[in-house]
Amino acid sequence: MIVIIAALICALALRGINVVATWLNEQQVSEDAILAYRQTLLRSSPHHVVIDDLFDADRLQAVCAQLKKNEQWQTQKHSYSALYVKDATWQKTPSSERFVQRDVWQRPPAAQPAALSTEAPLSSETASTETVSSETATANVAAEFLQYLRSAEFMAVLSRIFAVELTDRNVAKPDINCNYFRLGPDDFVNQHADDSPGREVCMLLYLNENWSHQQGGELVFSGKYQKPVRIAPLYNRCVLFDPSAKGAEHWVNPVHRLANDDQASLQYRYNVTSWYWSE
Repeated sequence: MIVIIAALICALALRGINVVATWLNEQQVSEDAILAYRQTLLRSSPHHVVIDDLFDADRLQAVCAQLKKNEQWQTQKHSYSALYVKDATWQKTPSSERFVQRDVWQRPPAAQPAALSTEAPLSSETASTETVSSETATANVAAEFLQYLRSAEFMAVLSRIFAVELTDRNVAKPDINCNYFRLGPDDFVNQHADDSPGREVCMLLYLNENWSHQQGGELVFSGKYQKPVRIAPLYNRCVLFDPSAKGAEHWVNPVHRLANDDQASLQYRYNVTSWYWSE
């Protein structure tokens, strides 16, 4: 049903019919909620806030369905001294220098709007063309969500929580600062900091339906006074933090293969990472 609704919305959009559908759970962005997030952010160490159910769960399920297609993922490897390390160099890189090994999502080509009338009935040929177009648009629902995370509407929400104006005006390539990642039992994200000049907010959103404690994969902040902060990567859980805050260095605990997992049914740990800047 969710995929059908998404297909209908995308098909209408392709025919030039404007359909307004927010990604946000409106109850979670009320004035009272924003104030509570702000207070939690300021009291916490490091400065962070965990928001469950921030986004519309049904729409996220359509995204999750798309992310389970293996052909749209590519392995990404970073060392502490270089990003996007090639395999030959990686093999020579000591384990202590390896910072990240994970899969990154590959955006599909943008769907091209079909030049269709919204008044005349569809011929069988046109209907067939629109079916293909709507399927393509539905496949792009994951890309649509990434675009929303860079929208003025969503950045306005973050700006209110962090009391700073966030913008992409001076960001050369916003797309590379917002994407999906997945981790399996052989992957890792070791301790690192996300601070960078002008970078004000880091957002992590977890897309792991039916995730259990036994699977591991917790986000861990180093924290202050040797008191790490651990956060489970539960479905529709959003973590917002100030990357320059003391104790904001973080890593991901290993993902564990469950006893009944095989390669065909392996459950990955999925998340969105998005960074935001001020002027």
